[in-house]
Parts: sequence; structure tokens; C-alpha cells
Amino acid sequence: MNNVLLIFINIIVTFSIVILIEKIFKKEGLFVWAAIALITANILECQTVGLFNGFTSTCGNVLFASVFLATDIMSEKYGAEYSKKAIKIAVFAMIAFTAVMQIGLLFTPDETDFAHDAMTTLFGLNLRISLSSIVMFFISNNLDIFIFEKLKKKFPNMLWLRNNVATMISNVLENYFFIFFAFIGIYDIPTMLNIATTISVVEIVIALFDTPFIYISKKLN
Repeated sequence: MNNVLLIFINIIVTFSIVILIEKIFKKEGLFVWAAIALITANILECQTVGLFNGFTSTCGNVLFASVFLATDIMSEKYGAEYSKKAIKIAVFAMIAFTAVMQIGLLFTPDETDFAHDAMTTLFGLNLRISLSSIVMFFISNNLDIFIFEKLKKKFPNMLWLRNNVATMISNVLENYFFIFFAFIGIYDIPTMLNIATTISVVEIVIALFDTPFIYISKKLN
């Protein structure tokens, strides 16, 4: 199946899960989703896919975007403090997952083992990249919450505006700063700018698609 089509299917399925988990479990469901999405997104970031005309993306973008959707829904329906709590829970979960995985990888595999090498490839710790990812996730999502709340006070009837502006600004800043901190000294500046710009374009498009879902969530209230 074409990768571009799969991206759109992934957006619909992932954002629908966010709506469903909030509908069933309320804010507690969004707490859980933020943790699940962050951990899974960091795993899927290892996989890159071609879209069109040499345009490359990673498979974790939609999941990262779903956290912005989850916190925007929480800010809109429950309050910013709950959104901030969700981010803290997600970061704690990611740190705990990383710590436990590193201990697991220290074990000497049995001769019957078939998974150790693959798990080492996926979960072997690159400290700078891991720290950059966690720190920028925390900063960007809190920035998203801050911008969302400011725009909500200034334009209370324009949900689409605060949702898109907050998500896009936070996403783009996260991408550029993460790429810079994680890969400086590994890639040259033009290459880093190209990677960050490519990812930002993809995530801006994804952010546009989350607007109908936040309206659906609000209507279901």
C-alpha cells in the first residue's frame, strides 16, 4: 500500500483512538494515552519511510502529534493543569521504560535467544538523543499548553485557531531544537536544517488534520 495513503490512515486511526479513550475514560484515559504515545513514538522514530519525490519522514510523527491533540482536548475540557500533569506522566513513563530496557539489555542472552540483537538495535541507549527527545517533548508540549491557554482567553470562540497555532508553533520549535541538540557534530548545519524542515512540514500537515477531531471531542462532551 502507498505510504502516503498509510499516513492518512494512521492519522485517522490514531486520532480516533484519542477521541475514543477520552470518551470512555475521560481525562484519565488521556493520561494513559500520553504515556503510550510517547513511548511508542520514540520506538517508531527509528523507522523512516519515503513519501514522494524523495520526501522522507519517520513513523513516529503521528503519535507525537496525537499527544498535542490529547493535551489540547484536556486543556479545552478539563483545564491546563491536567494537561501539564499528562505531560509529566508521559515523561516519567518514558524515563522508566528507558531505564528498565537498559537493564534488560545488560543480560547475557542464552544460545536459544533470537531477540537480543534486534532489541539492542532498537532500544540501545544513545544518551544525547534520548535526553534531547525527552527534554524537547516536555518543553514543546508545555509551550503548546501555554499558547493554547493564552489564545483561549483572547479568542474564546475560535477553537480551531488556538488548536492549530499552538500545535504548529510547538511542533516546529521542537523539531529544530531537537535536531540541533541531538545531531550537532554528527550532521552539518545544512543537513540538520533540511531534516528539521522536512519533519516540520509533515507535522504541520498532520496538525491541520487534528482540528476536526478536537471539535468532535468537544461535541461528544
